[in-house]
Amino acid sequence: MKKKRSIKPALFIILILIGIPLAVLTYQSYRTGMTYKQIITRMFSRATGHKTGLEDMYAAALPKGEKVDFLTARPIGAEFTELPQISHLQAADLDRDGLLDVVVCDAQKNQVSWIRQLPTGGFLETVLNDDLIAPAHVQVIDFDRDGDLDLIVAVLGMLFPNNDRIGSVVILEQTDGHKFVKHTLIEQVARVSDVRAGDLDGDKDLDLAVAQFGYDDGETRWLENLGDWKFESHILQTLSGPVNCEVVDIDNDGDLDIVLLISQEWEEIYIFINDGQGRFSPKLIYGSTNDDFGSSGITLSDFDRDGDQDIIYTNGDAFDYIPPRPRPWHGVQWLENLGDLEFKFHRIADYAGAFSPRPLDIDQDGDLDLIVASSFNLWEKPEAQSLILLENDGQMRFSRRDITNTPTHILVVDSGDFNGDGQIDLVTGGMHTFPPHDRLGRVVLWLNGRGLQDKR
Repeated sequence: MKKKRSIKPALFIILILIGIPLAVLTYQSYRTGMTYKQIITRMFSRATGHKTGLEDMYAAALPKGEKVDFLTARPIGAEFTELPQISHLQAADLDRDGLLDVVVCDAQKNQVSWIRQLPTGGFLETVLNDDLIAPAHVQVIDFDRDGDLDLIVAVLGMLFPNNDRIGSVVILEQTDGHKFVKHTLIEQVARVSDVRAGDLDGDKDLDLAVAQFGYDDGETRWLENLGDWKFESHILQTLSGPVNCEVVDIDNDGDLDIVLLISQEWEEIYIFINDGQGRFSPKLIYGSTNDDFGSSGITLSDFDRDGDQDIIYTNGDAFDYIPPRPRPWHGVQWLENLGDLEFKFHRIADYAGAFSPRPLDIDQDGDLDLIVASSFNLWEKPEAQSLILLENDGQMRFSRRDITNTPTHILVVDSGDFNGDGQIDLVTGGMHTFPPHDRLGRVVLWLNGRGLQDKR
C-alpha cells in the first residue's frame, strides 16, 4: 500500500504565507488606526507613487522678482551671547492692553518668555518659566475660560532626536498680576512637538490634540478635559515623526477634526475625522514616496477663499544630514480642499530649507500671499535667502520675491499689526544649530512700511 502523504507541511507553508502578511497588517493597523483596506491602499500608494504629486514636484524654480523693500528689521527681546535657538513664537496681546506682544519658546535657554510691547514702543522680555527642556510650540489661548490668556506648551525634553520618554504637555495658567502657574498635564511620554486646543468631544470645554515626534517611537493622542486640570488620554496613532497637529473643522460638519503632519520615515498627512463625540477615524490624504522629503510644517487656511480649509505644506527639514544641507526637492505646496475629504496637490515653489508657511494678504490686494522661512540653506552663499514672499496674482499663481539673507537659519514666522498702522508686520525666530554663524538673529520684528510708501 502507498503511504498517504502528510498535508502538514503544506498547511504550515500556507499558514506562513497568510500569517505573516496578516501580522504585518494587524501591526500597521494598530500603529496607524487604519483599516486593513486602508493599509493595503497606503502600501500600494507608497510603492507606486500614487497621489504623491510627483508629477509636478520637480517644476522649475520660480524666477526671482524684485526684492521686497518695504520691511524693516528690528531685533527685539533680550540680547544674546550664545547661539539662539528659538523653536517657536506667537504674536499675541498677552496682557490685553491693545499692544501686540510675542510669546517665545527658547530651546537654548529651556524657557518660555514674554516679549511685552511697552506703550513707548519699546519691548521688554520677561521669563515666564525656565524649567521646560526644549519647548517646541506654544499656543496662546484662554484655556480655562476665565477671561485671560494662558499658554499651552509642547515640551520635547531634548531638541535633538532621542527615544527616551522625556516629553510633556504643560499649561502656564495666567493669574492675577500676569503671573503664570505651571500645570503639567502629561509627562514621561515620547517627545512632544505640538499641542493644540479645541472642543474635541462637544462638551463645551477645551481638549488637546498632541503630536509626539519621539524618534522612532512617536505617538498622536488627544487629551480629554475632565475638569479641575485632570485629563484622560486617548491614543490615535503610534507612528514616529508627528510634526504638527492642527485642530479645525476640515469637513465642515460642525465638529473639530485633527490634521496631522508626519515626518521621519513616513512623510504623510492624515486627517482624523471626528464623529462629534471624540471618536476619530483616520484618513491618509497625502503620502510622499520620497523617504527624505523632509516635511517641516503645515498651516490651515482658506487659501483660495472658496469657503473651506486648505493645507499649506512645506518640506525643508534637513536634520537627517550632518551637516544639514538643503535638498533639491525642498519647497512649498498647497493641498487644495475639493470637498468630501479630497485634496489636490499643487507645487507652489522650490525653496531650500522651507519652514513655517504663513498665508497673509501682506500687500492688501484681496488675495492671500505666502511668507516662507528657510532654516537649512547654503548659508555660505550670500544669495541664499532666509525669508521670501510668494506673491499671489489673484489667480493662485505665485511670484517669488526675496526679503532677506540675514539673519540666517530662520525657523518660525508669525504676523500681526505691531504698530497700529493697519499693515501686517512679521516676527521671526532663529534656530542656529549648525554653522556658519556669521549672520545671527534671535527674535526679529519686521515692520511693514508699505503704508508710508503709499502715502508718498
